[in-house]
Amino acid sequence: MVGYLVLVPAQAGAAPAGGTAPTGFPVASIGTPSSASAPVSTPTPTPTPVPAIATGSSVPGPSAPGPLGTGPLGAGSFGAGAPVRPVRPAGRGIAVDVERRNAYVDGRLLDLTYLEFELLAHLTEHPQRVHTRDHLVSAVWGYGHVGDGRTVDVHVARLRRKLGVAYRDSIVTVRRVGYKYTPVA
Repeated sequence: MVGYLVLVPAQAGAAPAGGTAPTGFPVASIGTPSSASAPVSTPTPTPTPVPAIATGSSVPGPSAPGPLGTGPLGAGSFGAGAPVRPVRPAGRGIAVDVERRNAYVDGRLLDLTYLEFELLAHLTEHPQRVHTRDHLVSAVWGYGHVGDGRTVDVHVARLRRKLGVAYRDSIVTVRRVGYKYTPVA
């Protein structure tokens, strides 16, 4: 048999069947005949008064409906005056948004894993720089060289496939060394 214990605050002046504890809280008596036959009453909550705001006071609130990013802080801003950025970049090429952790190819959102995104972000932050496999493992994976460099090779191959035909050649293999990112002109 499964039983449930429901604690209901007692109304002022009504003593429960089990009595009252020294702290003033009711004590339930379980398993006694008097507690089974006692009706349970629900107290009526008393509303808490809300302080009134004087008319004409300058209380910040929602702004009037308008374009996204317009409001009491100024047109085209959120918070500390940061400009509104488009959700998707309009230009062509590879775009990496590190803040939102999104990567785009010609405005199309790429579906990347965590490590694929980190690898692409690292390569695009340092264009034309040759990265060794060991450097990529420590910079992207976050630990020293474990095993061979094939882990990096597999992730680069998957990343190239997701970039598509037009941009897969932007990650260039430097034989016996590693990889570099060259933006497509």
